Amino acid sequence: MDSILPSYKDPIFSILLIISFGLIIAVATYGWGIYRQQKERSTLHKFLEKFESAECALEISTMPFDETLFKPLALLAKAFEHSGEYHKAISIYLYLIKHTDNQVDNSDLMERLGQTYLHAGFLARAQTIFTEILRKRPRNAKVLHQLGIVYEMMQKYDKAGEVIDPLRVMGEETKEIEKYLEFKKISSDKRTSPERKIEALCALLGEEPALYRPILSLLFRLDIPTAWSRVDIQSLHSILDILWFLPYSQLDLDIISKDKSLRTIYYAKGYLEEPTHESGIFSIDMLASGRTGGFEGGDMVFSYLCKKCKANLPISFTRCPNCLAINTIEVEENIEKQSPQTDNSLL
Repeated sequence: MDSILPSYKDPIFSILLIISFGLIIAVATYGWGIYRQQKERSTLHKFLEKFESAECALEISTMPFDETLFKPLALLAKAFEHSGEYHKAISIYLYLIKHTDNQVDNSDLMERLGQTYLHAGFLARAQTIFTEILRKRPRNAKVLHQLGIVYEMMQKYDKAGEVIDPLRVMGEETKEIEKYLEFKKISSDKRTSPERKIEALCALLGEEPALYRPILSLLFRLDIPTAWSRVDIQSLHSILDILWFLPYSQLDLDIISKDKSLRTIYYAKGYLEEPTHESGIFSIDMLASGRTGGFEGGDMVFSYLCKKCKANLPISFTRCPNCLAINTIEVEENIEKQSPQTDNSLL
């Protein structure tokens, strides 16, 4: 009697066999995916353990996690970060990363954690976080930029330069950061003679006018005549504080005498006696007019605005401490009454 079961030569048997193999492969793939996810999660937990310490702990580590807590805690961490309470922000980010399974959320949280370490000055930790992110997603341009900033702050300029190559391959505009890193390397190199530095700085200024202010500031420390020869009358406002604080002994009177704006600046300062108030800079002209009218107790006070994030800072910068942008400084000046001079010194 013929068997009711399909023969291995029967087309139905072949179809059943293919379906069976497909189901086995699907189940195996699903199981392998879960295994890999669990292993990656375990690896991430071990990775994060080395960042946990008493100094950055907020009392939430034992708090039961609920999905509804994710958004308010993430917003709270950002608020702590923006207010400068980095330890609290770090603690929340670590907690959320350990309890969140969503890969997209985890990736974003890791970036925020790295950024917080960077702003807090924990450069080695920021480097480790960014390197870990790039190990999984090497084409993350934002993280590559931030890793370059970390290397720059650690004065590892060659390593920062290496980060530029993948950015260039990805189509990112890198000229500005390349020239900026070149300036940082020149200014920090203790083995190069002042003469070679001056030559390199002048060449760089010709290639990247955006570095006019930091290059001129350094030239005034290296070689006064070269610095004065590079003063651009059309860009006086961008270096007004540098010119204002120069001692009289460092003035080039030949250059100053040929330009009414420079003459006005140093008349307002009290270095020149010939009355003039035509600099085109409102505060300087007001101070000069006051001096002509007999008021000699005025002085200038400076602050520095980042044109990108609008942060106003009391000290000059080449990279904004707030948003980390480069070449975004804008000098702002105000008139104030001169402080009385004393012979007392804090040094």
